[in-house]
Amino acid sequence: MSTKEKIVELWEQLYPQIPLSRLYSFLEQLEVQPVRLETTDWYKDAVVYSLYVDLFASDFDGLTQKLDYLQGLGVSCLWLLPILDSPMRDAGFDIRNYDLVRHDLLGLEKGFTREEQEQRFGRFLDEAHARGIRVIFDIAINHCSEEHPWFVEAKKTEDNPYRNYFIWSKDPGKYADARIIFKGMETSNWEPWGDSYYFHRFFNFQPDLNYRNPAVLLAMLENFLYWQKLGVDGFRADAIPYLWKEEGTDCENLPQTHLIVKMFRAVLDFVKPGTLLLAEACQKPATVVEYMGQGDECHAAYHFPVMPMFYKSIAQQSNQPIRQILHPSVTPPIPENSQWFTFLRCHDELSLELVYVSEDDRKYIHQNYCLEPSWDFRLGEGISARLSNLFGIDARKIALAYSMMLSLPGTP
Repeated sequence: MSTKEKIVELWEQLYPQIPLSRLYSFLEQLEVQPVRLETTDWYKDAVVYSLYVDLFASDFDGLTQKLDYLQGLGVSCLWLLPILDSPMRDAGFDIRNYDLVRHDLLGLEKGFTREEQEQRFGRFLDEAHARGIRVIFDIAINHCSEEHPWFVEAKKTEDNPYRNYFIWSKDPGKYADARIIFKGMETSNWEPWGDSYYFHRFFNFQPDLNYRNPAVLLAMLENFLYWQKLGVDGFRADAIPYLWKEEGTDCENLPQTHLIVKMFRAVLDFVKPGTLLLAEACQKPATVVEYMGQGDECHAAYHFPVMPMFYKSIAQQSNQPIRQILHPSVTPPIPENSQWFTFLRCHDELSLELVYVSEDDRKYIHQNYCLEPSWDFRLGEGISARLSNLFGIDARKIALAYSMMLSLPGTP
């Protein structure tokens, strides 16, 4: 089966009632790009450095000046935390425009042209690639900002064409089994607007996208393709388990979500193989492995459950917590062309979500590492502190933690 035939098959499974003509119009626009990469599984040997451009170097010109330093550290992949246009109410994960970089990061005034963006951001990509450094960035695919033009239009009238880009209900009791992710910050997944409610899994200013509407899927694919064509080497797909909602379920990890991910992968592979699709799924390892499919979904995924076990191991002075979480009975084998990404801290917090951490482990790690009341996050399901502070600025413990991470299988 050709890649295009696979894309058609996935579409028919997702949208059996929607004419194929809509998909064919999209496929006709696809342009196969030359593969720049020496190997399409480059991510398996990468050393990844994660950063906020503004905090690390002010803007992309500043970051370009630091590329030699990063190359000297052995960095072969930069993971840029949110860079797309945003009101910045959630550190950039509330995207206002999927095809624009924030003007301050480009050193441009608001209202810059597409040509100016492509010139400035493209120059940075060229400089990174010249040093053997690939570039990936975050893209929130489950939700957007309430300031996104789609949602601005959707709020106007119930018959607005963009209304169906989002999930609306007269009944805030719908999807009652969907958990509240931001405990202590949100009390409902529904936000009132007029005489209706719109659905959101994260903050109320981040409405969830409605992937039951094929126009949403096609629009997101076009966003991926724009940046792929410009030279971006991959995408961290934020909040990937929540894409499809179904009454009577917890609205996580549903079969249709996996079909959507397969569609993302198939289109990216068709246009330019080796474009990394990296899953951010805060779930148990056996569930996360499913986002790699048979090697036809995400190329890689973060191993969230191993992160807190680094801290437990150091507190207990034992390697058993890590050995247990990596045992095949807990972390199943993955497809040959897939990879785990390991890390000690993420940009959010030391996550202790009960989805993948036991209550006993959560309490133990929280008691040992939440040294200040202000560090508590999500009612005990996270600790918001820097790595050095978590280890009491003890250089030996910090070095030990990094040594442990670098000794494990996977991409650090």
